[in-house]
Amino acid sequence: MLVLFTDTDTDFTPELAKQYDYHLISMPYSVDGKTIYPYEDFDVFEGKKFYNMLRSGVLPTTSAISESRYTEYFEPFFANGDDILYVHFSRAMSMTFGNMDAAVAKLLEKYPERKFYTIDTKGITITSFIIIDEIGQMYKAGKSVEEMISWAEKEVDHFSTYFYANDLKFFKRSGRVSGITAAMGTLIGVRPIIHINKEGKMVSIGKERGKKNALNRLLQYTIDKGEDIKAHKVVIAHSDADEDVAELKALLRAQYGDDLNIQVVIANPTSGSHCGPDCVGIAFHSSGRE
Repeated sequence: MLVLFTDTDTDFTPELAKQYDYHLISMPYSVDGKTIYPYEDFDVFEGKKFYNMLRSGVLPTTSAISESRYTEYFEPFFANGDDILYVHFSRAMSMTFGNMDAAVAKLLEKYPERKFYTIDTKGITITSFIIIDEIGQMYKAGKSVEEMISWAEKEVDHFSTYFYANDLKFFKRSGRVSGITAAMGTLIGVRPIIHINKEGKMVSIGKERGKKNALNRLLQYTIDKGEDIKAHKVVIAHSDADEDVAELKALLRAQYGDDLNIQVVIANPTSGSHCGPDCVGIAFHSSGRE
């Protein structure tokens, strides 16, 4: 039997994972020296409470999970005679995959008849979410692992994400976004526009003054880069920015019609530790990532 895995950096919750039979790997964050594992140390992510904590001045940190934790996730399924397909966030964003590789190498020595497959979504949060959603649909439809991997090889770079940040102190601390300058984050009302490129890295590609201009910039990228938009979901993520999301949804429906399939998710706490509150992003099927 083939077993699906994904991780909490993709914005999948246990409820969403259950719909497609995914097993969730919890990616941790730390607050005041305490490491917290989403959906293991709590059942429901209280997004507003978390992002209000960040607004109060708390700066969480994130870290890679250990080789032993990967072993704990995967070994029961190998021991049961199952193969694994892990659809995960971008390798280019974390050292955690070195620990995963080490764990899997030892497990495959112990269970040489087993197979371990991966699909790198080359993204995080909704970039990953929209791809994992489509692979989950394929899995439920009975597609083979070879078919899912072949689809991903062609399609991963055709899902684009653009988002804006509201307070760059979070990104500046993590160092995860190239092209961001310290001065940009000190300009009142300026929102950097960030893209996840075909290497799976976050890159600052411009800035807009004011929320309205930032939202229109996201819409324009969707118009300019979108391909077969209505044949796929459009996914919006936010870090406790409900009003901005409502405005973006209205812009999208005005452009594409009320039947556009839009799904809204709140950015997971591990990713949110890097982006901070009041960010909004959009993921859609596109002509290709830069």
